[in-house]
Amino acid sequence: MDRRSFLVLLVAGCADPAANLGPQLALGPGVPTPSRPEPAIDLPPSGSPTFDAWLKDFYVKAIKAGLPSELLDRELRGLTPNDRISALDSRQPEFSRPVSDYIRGVVTDDRIAIGARKRDALPALADIEARHGVPRNVLVAIWGLESGFGAILGDFDVVRSMATLAADGRRREFAEDQLMAALKIIGSGEFPRSRLVGSWAGAMGQTQFIPTTFLATAIDGDGDGRRDLWNSSADALASAANLLSKAGWRRGESWHREVTVPSGFDYALTEGPRETPSWWAQYGVVPADGRPISPADQNAPAELIAPSGAAGPMFLAFHNHFMIRRYNNSTAYALGVGLLAQRLGGEGRLVRDWPQETPLALADRTAAQTALNQLGFDAGAPDGIVGVNTRKALRAYQQARGLVADGYLSLEMVRRLRSEAGAQP
Repeated sequence: MDRRSFLVLLVAGCADPAANLGPQLALGPGVPTPSRPEPAIDLPPSGSPTFDAWLKDFYVKAIKAGLPSELLDRELRGLTPNDRISALDSRQPEFSRPVSDYIRGVVTDDRIAIGARKRDALPALADIEARHGVPRNVLVAIWGLESGFGAILGDFDVVRSMATLAADGRRREFAEDQLMAALKIIGSGEFPRSRLVGSWAGAMGQTQFIPTTFLATAIDGDGDGRRDLWNSSADALASAANLLSKAGWRRGESWHREVTVPSGFDYALTEGPRETPSWWAQYGVVPADGRPISPADQNAPAELIAPSGAAGPMFLAFHNHFMIRRYNNSTAYALGVGLLAQRLGGEGRLVRDWPQETPLALADRTAAQTALNQLGFDAGAPDGIVGVNTRKALRAYQQARGLVADGYLSLEMVRRLRSEAGAQP
């Protein structure tokens, strides 16, 4: 799974090995500390001059960070780039997958049935939930989406993958951080490199942790003294719970609630204020199933989201919804986890069905962003990613034109924007 956007707050939890190098030699006042000589680097060529130049530079950084030269010589000697990784990283899907299609694909009867069986066969979940406050159904939903309940772990060498991404340069800082962390794991003796396998983007184990997140938040969930995210489901789920708890999960509160809105509702309020359910009720935003808001949620601020626009289901997204996004910064992912967790808990389907949506081609998405910018609505750089900035600009455009300001980019909206921008002198 290419995640990730990826939990930046947790990277700070990785210890700096340079802190354990011991006290500096006291040379007396006025005597300059001698600079450490540059290490002699003798690595065989990989066949890629760009990769070789990056690798030598990284070797120096790693030595300065305190990693032993013996470790670096062993793990970096003979390293070559993986062309498959470069191709996967540079590939942007030609068509975007609508949220409705994603949800239909992840919240299925089969996944619900398998998840329930897996949950009931894992006694450690009760203790994990009690200790961290994250509901077991949320953890099982993450497990299902991340690795198919441990069935799909990936087979890429994480060291080689991160080296390839770093040398390519597009995500160099991220990849170098992950490579440094992977080398720390190997150097500590916790796991050999042969065990550090995962997705092409460096996510490892049944709950798909990147190396920095592993160092910061992986824990032992089965009591054997190890934190084996590959072979122990209890370790993987306890680590996911620890991650969410550290991120700020609020025990007892919901993650989202499906709602309905009245006719004539001001959709410009979507992705805007975070207010309590009683505040939203003043605007006619009420639970879709008619059940009252729980006591734990009555004073909890929530943001209104309409992932498929005015034609689709709408949700009050509470604090814990955004904690799921800390795991994977995607509205669709967080809704997929939340909705799957609710179905695992015995709740029914959504009151309002997802609409049939048309996937948008990359050219259409970038053209819409370009048109919004030309018309004076700042959508940011036209990159084809319809995120918060694009939706904010689109809502402003829709408001200015007297349209339903739901920020939803449909094919019809793309055509309107292109036509209007093209008609400008």
